[in-house]
Formats: sequence, C-alpha cells, structure tokens
Amino acid sequence: MHAYDLILTLTGGLGAALVLGYITQRLGLSPIVGYLLAGTLVGPHTPGFVADASLAEQLAEIGVILLMFGVGLQFHVEELLAVRRVAIPGAIAQSGVATVLGTALGYALGWDWSAGLIFGMALAVASTVVLIRVLADNNDLHTQAGHIAVGWLVVEDLFTVVALVLLPALFGSAAGQSSLPLALSLTALKVAGLVAFTALVGARVIPWLLDHVAATRSRELFTLTVLVIALGIAVGSALVFSVSMALGAFLAGMVVGRSDYSLRAASEALPMRDAFAVLFFVSVGMLLDPEALVSSWRLVLGALAIVLVAKPLVALLFVWLLRYPFRTALTAGIALAQIGEFSFILAAMGRDLGVFSLTATNALAATAIVSIVLNPVAYRTIRPIERWVAARPRLRAVLDRTPREETPTPARGERKSDPTYRAVVVGYGPTGRAVVRLLRDNGITPTVIDLNMETIRRLREEGVEGVYGDATREDTLTAAGVDRAGSLILGSAGMAEGTEVIRLARTLQPTIRVLARAAYLRDVPVLRQAGANAVYSGEGEVALAFVTAILEALGATPDQIDREQARAREELAGPVPSVTRHPDA
Repeated sequence: MHAYDLILTLTGGLGAALVLGYITQRLGLSPIVGYLLAGTLVGPHTPGFVADASLAEQLAEIGVILLMFGVGLQFHVEELLAVRRVAIPGAIAQSGVATVLGTALGYALGWDWSAGLIFGMALAVASTVVLIRVLADNNDLHTQAGHIAVGWLVVEDLFTVVALVLLPALFGSAAGQSSLPLALSLTALKVAGLVAFTALVGARVIPWLLDHVAATRSRELFTLTVLVIALGIAVGSALVFSVSMALGAFLAGMVVGRSDYSLRAASEALPMRDAFAVLFFVSVGMLLDPEALVSSWRLVLGALAIVLVAKPLVALLFVWLLRYPFRTALTAGIALAQIGEFSFILAAMGRDLGVFSLTATNALAATAIVSIVLNPVAYRTIRPIERWVAARPRLRAVLDRTPREETPTPARGERKSDPTYRAVVVGYGPTGRAVVRLLRDNGITPTVIDLNMETIRRLREEGVEGVYGDATREDTLTAAGVDRAGSLILGSAGMAEGTEVIRLARTLQPTIRVLARAAYLRDVPVLRQAGANAVYSGEGEVALAFVTAILEALGATPDQIDREQARAREELAGPVPSVTRHPDA
C-alpha cells in the first residue's frame, strides 16, 4: 500500500505541477507559482484528490539537498568580488532590516521571538530562480544592475547557509541543555571539521573518483556518481559532524564546482535537482490553507509590505547612496522584491526544530506566490518611472548620480580573447586534430568539445581552449562559445545525437555555419534537414575519389570533373542545399 501511495503521490503531484507550471509559464510568470498552486490543489485543504503529505515531504528533503548542491556547484566568488563594495554591505543592510521587521511583526502578533526571527530571515532572502529569470527576460542579466543583483543574491545565499548552521545550535534540543556560547562553539567546531574534511579530503578524492568514472564514458555512471557525492556528503555531514545536510550538500557542490567536471555535472546531473525541487515546492504548496489566510490576513499583509516595500526601498536607497545611477538602483531594488526556495528551506528547518507554526508557513507560501506573480509586473514599471523622473528636471537633478565604475562580472565560460574568427569543433579524433591544426594555422581560434578529460587537459596545455562535456547539452555549447562562433564542426562520425547538437547550435546562433561528418550516406539527409550547411560522408568521399581518379585517367578537363563530381554527390546524398556564407566562417 505504501508503494501505491508513493506512486499516486508522485503522479498526482507532478501531474498537477506540470499542468499549472505550464499555464503560469505561458502567462509570463515563474513556474514556481504553478508548483505551489499545484501543491495546494492536491493538498488536504482543497477538495478532490489528496496526496500523501508525509511522503511528499520526505521526497522534498532530497530536493533541498540537491538545491543546496546546485547552489554550491554554481557559486562563483568572482561574481561577488566584482560588486563586493555594494553587494556585501547592501545585502547585510537589507537582510538585517527585513529580519528585524519580520521578527517585530511576529512578536506583535503574539509569537515567540524565535519564530519571528526565522520568519524575518525567510522574508529576507530572494529567489535565485525568479531573479535570474526576470533579469534574463528583460536583457538586464549582464548589465551593471544585473551584476549587482546577482552578487547581492550570492551574499543572501551565504546568509542562508550560515542560518542553516546556526539555527539548530540556537533552537535545537542541545541548545536548551547547555549554555548558548557552548552550543555555538560546538557547532563552530563541527562546521570547521566538516569544511576541513571537505577541503582537504574531498578536494582530492572527489576529482580522483570523477576522473575514473568519466573514463568509462558512461553517462549513467557519471550522473549516479554526482548524485551519490551530493547525497553522501549531505548525509555524512549530519551523521558524523551533526550539522545540517544542506550545508554538506552546499560544500559538496563547491568541491565539484571547482573541479574540471563542474560543467558536465551541472548539465547532466542537475536535471534531477529540478525534478525533486518541483516536489519540494509542491510539498510547500500542500501546507497552504486558503481558509486560514482569512484569519491571518494581518500577517500576510505585513509580510507583503516587508517584501514588496521595505526590501526594495532599502536596496534602492543603498545602491543610490553609493553613487550608482538611479536606474541601476531601481532595477536592483525591484529585482530583489520577492522570496522563493530558500525561504521555504528556512521555514522547513524551523518546523523541524518545533519553533515555526503552520500558520507562519501558510503566510510565507502566500507571500511567495503574490511576490513572484507581481515581480515581473513591477519590473515593467522601471522604464515608465525612469521617463517620469526624466520629465522633471529638479527631481532628475536630485536622483541622478555620478555613474560609478564597476568591474564587470565575468560571464561563466566566456573567453578572455575575442578574435574575429571563432570555430567550435566537436570531437578530437584524427579528423578533429587535423581541423584544429588547420584552423589555428589560418588565424581561426578553435574551441574543442570532448568527453575525454585527458584530451581536454592536453589541449589546454597546448594553448587550445577545451570544454569537457556533452555537446548535446545547451550549457556545454554555451560554455564553448557557440553563440559567438562563426562555424560549428562535428568532427566525429556517427554521432548518435548529432541532429540535437545542430538544433541547439541553431537556437543559440541561427547564422552559424555547420559542417558535419556522417558515417554513412543514409545519415546525410537527416543531418542536412537538422540544419547542417554541409555534410561529408566517408562512403560518399570514397566514391567521389574513385570517380575523380577514373576521369583524370581518361583525360577529362577540370570542368568535366567538377560536373561529374556534382552529379555524383547529388546521386549519392541528394541535392546540395544552397549555403549562405557567414561572415565569420
């Protein structure tokens, strides 16, 4: 019966999440809203199908671990250092204000200060998923405001990690049996031991393990290894060091992220994170009781005021006082005016510690849904507000500040050089090696994608950029610079998913020139239909070589040879499509 309940919960929860996530995505909202509403739909507070809340919560624990592993995997110190002068003090100020206001709100409504503190911290941290989505949709991700917002969010994420470490020491069972300084000291020692173990042992063992697994060329084994690393260190951190599994997962992600396998781990293993993260949001949505919101309307309105008014005002004022342009300050403030996944992780820990009530979680879920829905709408008011300010000279004179220069955040995977000619070569066998040599000899900068780590390391030693990863993954193609390349060359014959590589490349760079290699003539039309400009087959080239040799022996002219070659190509592989030469090819 338990297995049946598990399957029913998975099917019902994920099915509802799929439908409502699709609807909210089509409406231009974050799918997180759909996932939370799906949880409410299959939860005990609405009529119809009711999923097993306890099973959903157990599965959601895996989602939390994988979410924190993903944060560690994608954590880049450079993003924070580039905007450290504004992001670090700004995030501290904003988080402090939101936490104090949230604590005061809970205390005013009769809560213990401990519940109010967790509630305030949950209101202080914005959603990574929502912020990146809003910035990207408005082409602001790589602007000055986008860099500040992302760096700000990195600091908030670090605060969340620290909170997950300290909360058990503050409110756990051990805290009541010993003095607070002693509890915090013991926690600090345990965390230091875990960090030291991860840094000294994990940094050597994990890359060594990934080296051996990657050498098998098995995608399933690699994905399984990354999953075992994430779950194993998370569980080990709880059993051996008595700290939160979330912290262990975060540190595991950081270790893998610093290895040569970070890109492949992100592109292949993290889709599992997304699936379990959906279950996490569904489990949170199941706690939402629409009727209970009526009795706690003061709490919900207060939380919304903190998230939608206080937080953006603090961010706007802080960025503006540091002499950034008004638009930059306004953009950063509005982008951070929402809450999401990490708020619920803090709430879940609060419930586990017995200091956070279902009423608080209910209000937090409602606040998240409303803020996520309103955030893209609020973002669209930036330009009208900017125009309104520009039309008032006196106000503009006050708000406009001398622009502050900031070191731009380096895009992940972006190359330092920006040559006129770029080419991406997939596969470094005999054909790939010859192509790369010819490209370099003719002033074209190649980037090689390959699944052999030794090959990638050797290429980097030779001064050739190499990307370790699967070319059928969009992240891999982006890291290789396909969106900035003039040519894509599939140098491996018989690629099982060559059509998918071409399709993704065309999505990233519609005008890229694609040259593909096919093992058999029957594969040529398929690759052409996928978008290849030219396809070369071993069978076809041998046939053409025979025709050319025979015609030359018979004394044919070059024009006759060219005509016969063209006719032979058409007979062998079908009509050759017209090719428009890309200027960078």
